[in-house]
Amino acid sequence: MRQMSLIEGLGNSGADEAPEPLASKMRPTSLEEFVGQEHLVGKGMLLRTMIERDQIPSMILWGPPGVGKTTLANVIANATKAEFVNYSAVTSGIKEIKEIMARAESGRRVGIRTVLFVDEIHRFNKAQQDAFLPYVEQGSIILIGATTENPSFEVNSALLSRCKVFVLKGLTEENLVSLLRRALESERGLGKLEVKATDDVLRKIAVFSGGDARNALGTLETAVANADFGKDGKPEITDQVLTQALGRKSLMYDRNGEEHYNIISALHKSMRNSDPDAAVYWLARMLEGGEDPLYIARRCVRFASEDVGLADPNALLLANAVWDSCHNLGVPECNVHLTQIVVYLSLAPKSNSMEATYNAAAADALNMMAEPVPLNIRNAPTRLMKSLDYGKGYTYAHSTEEKIAKMSCLPEALLGRRYYEPAGLGREAVMKARAEAVRAWREGRTDTPPFSSAAYTGSK
Repeated sequence: MRQMSLIEGLGNSGADEAPEPLASKMRPTSLEEFVGQEHLVGKGMLLRTMIERDQIPSMILWGPPGVGKTTLANVIANATKAEFVNYSAVTSGIKEIKEIMARAESGRRVGIRTVLFVDEIHRFNKAQQDAFLPYVEQGSIILIGATTENPSFEVNSALLSRCKVFVLKGLTEENLVSLLRRALESERGLGKLEVKATDDVLRKIAVFSGGDARNALGTLETAVANADFGKDGKPEITDQVLTQALGRKSLMYDRNGEEHYNIISALHKSMRNSDPDAAVYWLARMLEGGEDPLYIARRCVRFASEDVGLADPNALLLANAVWDSCHNLGVPECNVHLTQIVVYLSLAPKSNSMEATYNAAAADALNMMAEPVPLNIRNAPTRLMKSLDYGKGYTYAHSTEEKIAKMSCLPEALLGRRYYEPAGLGREAVMKARAEAVRAWREGRTDTPPFSSAAYTGSK
């Protein structure tokens, strides 16, 4: 016979019935019970006012897992006088959509409003999302979609334009501690067990849960199920029990979703801002969340030229070496190599002149007429080509005393155009001086040979 756990005996009607999760038992049914999202449902806030007046529009609830999207929909279901239909994008298809829409349209004709809640709306493809559009437009349904993905990318623009987007945030530590304490004291939750748990224990669970109420309540449930019993016979969550219940923290990180792009952006911009501490933190968030180290290494190789460039030419060499190390070693061994390049790039002198130089040249290449290559720098391997003046006027730079010729290599329409404008930081100060010396000599502003020591300062 299977032995029943401490929690399984609470609130189950039959011995063979699976226990209801604590998160489900504690799901709020009204705005007064709802915790968090004060910017949306706090006193006087827009969404709260709409719910209280039963005047909700079609909307998209966007936020990470466990922050109250489905709960908020249930609160609306309990508050509205409209017919509320709960619908899952995971288990339903076009046939079910059409059936619901037909009932909603019939209801509209006799004055009955229908609120349709679609959980995980981002899982619907374009055709399925399009099926909602005419019914939303003509008012047959009020659509509430919930998604963990950025609706800008996952919801059709036509449908999105007809919905108000409400952004839900991860719950704060205070929010989660409040929820956990309520679960321990409420008769709906674990109140009958009289579990002992200090605020410090609850704070540890809150921090571990990363803003996810469902995760926090699940962890609490696991801890209670394995609790020690004190001398008074009451269960107690000790630090030892909590350590076992917590296991390894699962970071909120989706390698294919928006959080992936948010965090790589944070890493890139922290390095660009010469902040190694922030950069290493975002690096750790990516690696501990399961990111492919080669992806990070590739971004560092790009950064080495895009944001450092000739201000420190060694940055590109080191970035490529780290990419090789990541390829050869993999995780976790390559973590320290990535840390090395992230810190190096953060503290390297910065110059975006390589990117700016290419973008300026690319703009001319795309937006101007395709200028012919000047005759003087064309090859002339045949007699005919020579007779057409291919290569005429070409000066072999190595044959000159200065090792540079005054001829122009740009098309006539672009004579005098400057693309490379060095920033002048780090080693690029040398490049800046060299570029200016070459231009001054070629334009006849000086007779000093551009590669002589007297032509510029800082050469080595």
